[in-house]
Amino acid sequence: MYMLYLDESGSVTDAHQKYFVLAGVCVFERKTHWIEQELNTIASRFAPKIPYSIELHGSPMRSGRDGWKKFPFNDREQAIKDALKLGIQDARTNKGGTPAKGVRLFGAVVKKSAIAGIDPVEHAFEQLSSRFDLFLKRLYAKHNEAHRGIIILDKSSTEKRIQTLSREFKYSGHAWGKTKNYAEVPVFLDSKASRLIQLADLVAFALYRFHEHNDNSFYDIIKYCFDSEGGVEHGLYVKA
Repeated sequence: MYMLYLDESGSVTDAHQKYFVLAGVCVFERKTHWIEQELNTIASRFAPKIPYSIELHGSPMRSGRDGWKKFPFNDREQAIKDALKLGIQDARTNKGGTPAKGVRLFGAVVKKSAIAGIDPVEHAFEQLSSRFDLFLKRLYAKHNEAHRGIIILDKSSTEKRIQTLSREFKYSGHAWGKTKNYAEVPVFLDSKASRLIQLADLVAFALYRFHEHNDNSFYDIIKYCFDSEGGVEHGLYVKA
């Protein structure tokens, strides 16, 4: 089974923000423990005795909110970069080649003005839901690997709507057909309890910083890690 951990970056309602991002990391079930351990090591830099008390959350880490101000900026920024490098090391590709089995990224970047009248959350989730489903189909069709998938998101006010959308995609279909490879409707977790959700947040934050602020300092770490095969990138959608 593959789990797709997703989180969002950017506000749907803030008129001063141009972009909304929904993105995250797709992980083969047997790799989650090892990624968690690597992220715990990074968190222990800031709380050696109780690393679980530290939530790796991109925007607060960079800005100094939620207790991060007491740590030097350079240490906070380096921790974000190191978490991205360690968490997605199996997803690194050579300019769009096929990533190693186990980890890859998915992301949807939406310029809100480009889809006036359409909910950015729904638009982004439809893109990622269909692309993750196609990834699972491709594993079976091209590599004879049969896997189910499940989408895991941070708890938010969009929980009920996303679960409804997921059922609609399965039984009624989305713009490109019906989803067929999900083991269950999306699951929502508190990000404080899941390092993989935190990693998803960092991926979404990297994409948001790149598109909203033209800051590639985090994006350059992940830009060749989105789901791809045969030189074609499937895992990243940008509507600008």
